[in-house]
Amino acid sequence: MAEFIPVPPFDLVVFGATGDLSLRKLFPSLLHRFLDGQIPQQSRIIGVARSEMDTDAFRKMVHEAHLKFDPKANIDEAKCDEFLKRVEYARVDATAPAAEWGALNAALANGNGNVRIFYLSTAPSLFVTIAQRLAEAGLATPTSRIVLEKPIGRDLASSRAINDGVGAVFDEHRTFRIDHYLGKETVQNLLVLRFANMLVEPLWSRATIDHVQITVAEELGVESRVEYYDKSGALRDMVQNHILQLLCLVALESPNSMDADAIRTEKLKVLSALRRIDAKDVAAKTVRGQYKAGLIGGARAPAYVEEVGKPTRTETFVAIKAEVDNWRWAGVPFYLRTGKRMGARRSEIVVQFKDTPVQIFGAGAGAPNRLVLRLQPDEGVRLWLNMKEPGPGGLRIKTAPLDLSFAEEFNVRYPDAYERLLMDIVRGNLSLFMRRDEVDAAWKWADALLAAWETSGHEPFLYPAGSNGPTQSALLMDRDGRAWWDPE
Repeated sequence: MAEFIPVPPFDLVVFGATGDLSLRKLFPSLLHRFLDGQIPQQSRIIGVARSEMDTDAFRKMVHEAHLKFDPKANIDEAKCDEFLKRVEYARVDATAPAAEWGALNAALANGNGNVRIFYLSTAPSLFVTIAQRLAEAGLATPTSRIVLEKPIGRDLASSRAINDGVGAVFDEHRTFRIDHYLGKETVQNLLVLRFANMLVEPLWSRATIDHVQITVAEELGVESRVEYYDKSGALRDMVQNHILQLLCLVALESPNSMDADAIRTEKLKVLSALRRIDAKDVAAKTVRGQYKAGLIGGARAPAYVEEVGKPTRTETFVAIKAEVDNWRWAGVPFYLRTGKRMGARRSEIVVQFKDTPVQIFGAGAGAPNRLVLRLQPDEGVRLWLNMKEPGPGGLRIKTAPLDLSFAEEFNVRYPDAYERLLMDIVRGNLSLFMRRDEVDAAWKWADALLAAWETSGHEPFLYPAGSNGPTQSALLMDRDGRAWWDPE
């Protein structure tokens, strides 16, 4: 059984508390941590937004959101009520002068030495303003912490402006740039798999690995995020943060320890070695796509331009052949792929090993070994090996997986990524959060690719909703004699 160690008492202030992320993820995550005994009774959770409501109305909103977004939890109402007693509401306009922040001042009074955390579940354009107002109102104490949701800017220049503004109030060691993918069980198990198993690490290089695939596919379209998404696109929304972070964890060298800066320094080395893609090779190494109308689950899904309401060149799909120029990974391509309105919701890392040098069982017998790390929807690890098919009818080879499903193996509800990350923030553990120089390095690489796309002037290729992306994505792999791992 998992062991849940209580964290110190804290005051968590959630800006944007009535928004989708807060109601869908943050408050349900806090509820589960409270039910498992990790959140001390003295802790307080304060929702902040511009909406006119009192604490009772906000508690009702949080409770209804939990029933909507976490219907299978089957939580005792009395225990849920105990949690809600620790939830308060303060109406604050984040853009108003600090003198008008009295409601939050009152809510944070008598903190009794609790760890103070400000979670900014808002548009990035408000990050600097909120940090400044917290300082002006005297709420940003020398030990308080701030949490920044992605995206941090839309390019290197805007990212640096945000980090400069927030950094003027909160030191780097008190700034938590959150990427929820880093809180997933499988992502953390990747580090354990590599560095706690002598069987694996000696094989983890260009000597035995043919290529790596990272896929983050979503069935959903842009939903309520049209205004944000059409200004961002798939590269800014998913690749620059989530997918590059996954690439770093696959490719990094062993850190000297599990200290936060030791891990983040190794990730920075990977980002610094990531080869830039410029105008001369952007067509050969990247594919941009945009979904058109199609069928998902038997129902018609509208085209992206229908949802946006106008013609647009914004990409909803990206496939990239990335390369890491260092001794371990030279010559090993990393194929990155993400898209909306695809055939299935699936996030996974596939490490494909080289074929055997001599095929003594005949050409085409078996398949290359693959290590598949599934992040969602069902987290787990599968190692695909070639085995003899049982029976007396001759020697036939079958490829089958050794399967580890976390839910089945450990027989416990494992915490959502936000649950783990929220508790790490309270503990002050920065290991799973991005350092500023990481963000800069990721934006430098992304900016070069964005500029190459702009120079090329190519329109995104269309793909039907419910598919695995445009045909050109398959051709990107086919030119190298490889194919995407798309199990039925």
